[in-house]
Amino acid sequence: MVTKNSVRTATRRWSPLFLGPVVAAFIIGFVWPFLQGIYLSFCNFKTTSNAEFIGLGNYAEAFADASFQHSFWYTAATAVVSLVLINVLAFLIAYMLTQSIKGSNIFRTVFFMPNLIGGIVLGYIWSMIFDGILAAYNTSILLNTTYGFWGLIILMCWQQIGYMMIIYIAGLQAVPEDMLEAAKIDGAGKWQTLIKVVIPNVMPAITICMFLSLTNGFKLFDPNLALTGGLPFIIQPDGSTINTTEMMALNIYNTFYTAGAASRGVAQAKAVLFFILVAGLGLSQLAYTRKREVQQ
Repeated sequence: MVTKNSVRTATRRWSPLFLGPVVAAFIIGFVWPFLQGIYLSFCNFKTTSNAEFIGLGNYAEAFADASFQHSFWYTAATAVVSLVLINVLAFLIAYMLTQSIKGSNIFRTVFFMPNLIGGIVLGYIWSMIFDGILAAYNTSILLNTTYGFWGLIILMCWQQIGYMMIIYIAGLQAVPEDMLEAAKIDGAGKWQTLIKVVIPNVMPAITICMFLSLTNGFKLFDPNLALTGGLPFIIQPDGSTINTTEMMALNIYNTFYTAGAASRGVAQAKAVLFFILVAGLGLSQLAYTRKREVQQ
């Protein structure tokens, strides 16, 4: 006869067999490279086997890099604008598709499908689309900073709205029916019901979607590489160049692979700063929105 105690005993006995490979893979594939990357950010190196410890020099150079500073502000602007647009549009679409309209399942599939396409492919597809639209103006998305910015925003919205929509639909479907009925009996209109009943109950979904869209906005790399490649560029008085549509992830990549072996330590320092920034913003956003859930 199977009892709870026998199940617990079996779980304790066999759990290392199943958890061991997962933990080992996590340490080998993430923890060790992460710790090694932090160490290399304090080194001057061409390969990991000949790293020379130099202290905080790489971080000082990273902070002084005008292109890195520009990429930070450009990434922040892109992330904030995309955060607002993606979540507002995804919520509105989800709300409409939960109102018992005909063909809602088909619409859900259509809106979700762009999320299945890889970022590199999306970047090249939208690059051709934008260049076709801008052909009448004898320009390219690669030659105009404003077009490049809004091109990235449109691409991010087109790819991510469908995914966020699915999360919002799950949140909307979990709103208690008795609360909706009570609001209707009390004479609340659709707008009042949405603000006072629906949104407070959907706050867990809002927390998840805001976290995903915020971190995705900062981590964006492959669409940026394929759509604009960071172009156009401006030349600084000291002869250095700044790619005006280059986001932080692409700036780190270019520093590591195109600026020469002497800059690899600087690129690694930028990567550590990038991790701290994204992790800090993500955790801060989670803490803030979860407090809103508690208050509601």
